[in-house]
Parts: sequence; structure tokens; C-alpha cells
Amino acid sequence: MKRLLVLAAMLPLAALAETGYYMVTTYDVEGQASIDYKYWNAHYKNSRNVASPEIGIGYGVTSRWYTEVTAQWVQFNGRQTRATGVEWQNDFLLTQGQYDVDVALHTLVERARRRDNGYYVEFGPVLQTQVWRTQLNFNLFFQREMDNGLQNETELAYQWQVKQRWKPWFAPGLQGFGEVGKWNDWLPSKQQSHRAGPALFGELGRVKYEAAYLFGKNSRRPANSFTMRVQYLF
Repeated sequence: MKRLLVLAAMLPLAALAETGYYMVTTYDVEGQASIDYKYWNAHYKNSRNVASPEIGIGYGVTSRWYTEVTAQWVQFNGRQTRATGVEWQNDFLLTQGQYDVDVALHTLVERARRRDNGYYVEFGPVLQTQVWRTQLNFNLFFQREMDNGLQNETELAYQWQVKQRWKPWFAPGLQGFGEVGKWNDWLPSKQQSHRAGPALFGELGRVKYEAAYLFGKNSRRPANSFTMRVQYLF
């Protein structure tokens, strides 16, 4: 257990934040509640594998405001599981179909389980458009760790997605995620993290799912990552 705590402390909050592995999208879900299960893992070469299961409760408060509270855990090599913190996500739709591109504002606050690890904030624009049956997404997020006794910088992360709406229960696509370092002074390209790969999406009754397998760098180290998200809507 002590070794697990030391390893968890070595990982920055930003590396465990869910938006490095799951797309934020713009939808009107007023009055809809959901139980939201997420899971990702990263397989590093010559290093411990890291995974993070998460479970949350989401709700569409209005046609423009979605909110979700999520609890997170971390695992190393599929063994002991340790709670890492709780996050509160709020997304606000700024447009609703009147323009070619829908725009939303994404915000997230994550509180670490250990108070001396401080908390993490994230915010930025969410963009979505559709060309015939193809949905396109691109997001830019500003991220910062705070109140942890360190001198932290505001960093920049991005997400992109291409989804082909073939069938309601099966839609193939691609996803990509990355972190480039300080928002106004990017790291050299070799020190940045970029990962992308094939993704699947679908909806079966009250269940929505998505999954992706990503190749590239995770936390600046080469890794293959698997991500999945399953929502039960009610």
C-alpha cells in the first residue's frame, strides 16, 4: 500500500483528469439523468501499467447546462485500487443549431483525496459540427493545478473526434488527445504528448457506449491506451 501511495503521488492530477481520455461533446439533454461509468488504462513499455476507473452521476439541468459529479480511483498493474479524488464538471451550451458550428463552455474542478495535493481546474471551448452523417469535434482546454505548494503553470490540452453516424447502435470513428505544455510557451515536440486511434460509438435503448484504442504518448511516455465510457440514461 505504501508503494501505491508513493506512485499515485508521483502522478500529477492533470495526468489523471478524465478529459485526457474522454471527449466532451455538446448536446441538449435537459431533464435527463445518467449513471456514467468510465475506464482507461495505459500500457507503458518497461514500466507499470496505470488504470483509472471512474463513476459519476450526470444531469441536464436545462437545455444549455449539463452537470456531473464523478469519483475517481487509480490502479497499478491491475492490483490495489486507491481513491484519488472527486471532480465536478459543468458544461454550458452557448449556441444550439443556429450556426454551422455549435459552441459550448466546458468547466471542471477536481479535488484530490489528499488535501495537500490541492485541486485542479480546467476550462475551454467545445466545438461541434456535422457534415452529412459525419460529426466533427474539436476542443481546447486550459488546465492548472492549484493549492499544492508548487509553482504551477497553466497548460494547454486538446481533443478531436471524427464520428460517422452509420447506425444508432454502431458508429465508427477516430479520436485524438494531447497536451503541449504551457499554454503560451509550448514544450519541444519530443516532450509533448499526443495519442490517437480508432473509436466506436453506439446507443442501445437506455445505454450509450464509446470505446477507443489510442497510440502515442501518455504523460510524455510512449504508451498504448484503452478507454471506454458507458452511460445508463433515465
